[in-house]
Amino acid sequence: YGMVFDAGSSHTSLFVYEWDSDKENNTGVVSQTLSCDVQGKGISSYANNPPEAGNSLRECLDKALQVIPAEKQRDVPAYLGATAGMRLLRKQNSSATEQVLAEVAKTMQEYPVSFKGARILTGEEEGAYGWITINYLLDSFTKYSPKAHTWLHPEAANIFGALDLGGASTQITFMPKGSVLSQNEASEFTLYGYSYNIYTHSYLCYGQNEMLKRLAKELIVSSPSTRVHHPCYPKGYNETVSLSSFRASPCTDGSDPRLPPGDSSDSTVTLEGRGNTSACLAALRKLFNFSACAQSQDCTFDGVYQPPLRGKFIAFSAFYYNFKFLNLTEGQPLAVVREAIEGLCTRSWEDLSSSYPKENPKRLPTYCANANYILTLLLDAYKFNETSWNNIFFHMKAGGADVGWTLGYMLNLTNMVPAEAPARLKGHRSSLWAAAITFIILTLILGLAALLL
Repeated sequence: YGMVFDAGSSHTSLFVYEWDSDKENNTGVVSQTLSCDVQGKGISSYANNPPEAGNSLRECLDKALQVIPAEKQRDVPAYLGATAGMRLLRKQNSSATEQVLAEVAKTMQEYPVSFKGARILTGEEEGAYGWITINYLLDSFTKYSPKAHTWLHPEAANIFGALDLGGASTQITFMPKGSVLSQNEASEFTLYGYSYNIYTHSYLCYGQNEMLKRLAKELIVSSPSTRVHHPCYPKGYNETVSLSSFRASPCTDGSDPRLPPGDSSDSTVTLEGRGNTSACLAALRKLFNFSACAQSQDCTFDGVYQPPLRGKFIAFSAFYYNFKFLNLTEGQPLAVVREAIEGLCTRSWEDLSSSYPKENPKRLPTYCANANYILTLLLDAYKFNETSWNNIFFHMKAGGADVGWTLGYMLNLTNMVPAEAPARLKGHRSSLWAAAITFIILTLILGLAALLL
């Protein structure tokens, strides 16, 4: 068994994995035993009360111990990996960051597991481990062929890319043709005797929650009024935001002189929904600095290098959840996707709230903005087009396990994905097996006959 906490920007989840410890080659035998969502927000929200960050994990830890046999618990490797939310907190308050991690570690050490540490992953690690998870679960690294009685290495073109969208960051990872020219975005792995040179980049402040904050801020600073039109929110929906919320996040640059003056503790602005898809897309595009790339083909936005896209991609996390809400089936043409988003954005708040009474009232008004943001990110930033759009598959599970960085992280730290190719299986010829089984059956029949006589 093994357990990993995914401490994201908006929430924390615990995953418990299980595999057969007697098997010499662990290929493809890891399964997900438990998934538990921690109550409350991400651990970065406990900067002012670090002990509660540790206490928030207890319910899921108790559930984990219920599914792991008591005699196995002491040997269970337990990890906590924090992502973009804690990366942002570290920029703001490094001492609070260390206190939160210390409290988390203190809580986990109280449980009868082999605690291996709580740390903040880099964005590139998050992207790379997500890529390992996807290709491990989909047997992209190696696959056993019964016909050939050996392990096969799939073609490099069959390796999947990974697209991850969280609350505070987004990651793109894939295996390009040739080598990755920029070492800042390159990661190398040796898995099953084969080397993989992958491209991975993480964009901090481009997760959907931080995007919504940045979008609101840009709309506010471009309007002198305390009532601001929001093109991505549904018509009839109003939201009052405090200016102090923009000053609190590194992503919204609280020192920006364009923010309206006044006491940050009580100054508020009301955002009024307009449900205008074209204006929404135009406002979202302003969050990206596309001009920094000039005419370079190997550049996405903000001057970031990216080689040409290659192969198929699994889009998970918020990519999946937003498209699930649109109720789109796999492989829908881009024109159908755009039409579905247009239909969503033109619906009034009264219509949406009555049609989806069980949906989170804080999340429901953001789906139009999120969906248009995903289109902008994938098409304008990452450079997918009408044709390559069909290479994107929106999934949250593969092979019975949740897609994310946690499985790849555990596989890497426990050496569950070996660097060497699996040994060829050896066995007797089928004729020998048939003769042996026939002999056993005859012996049993003769034995029973002797007893009866």
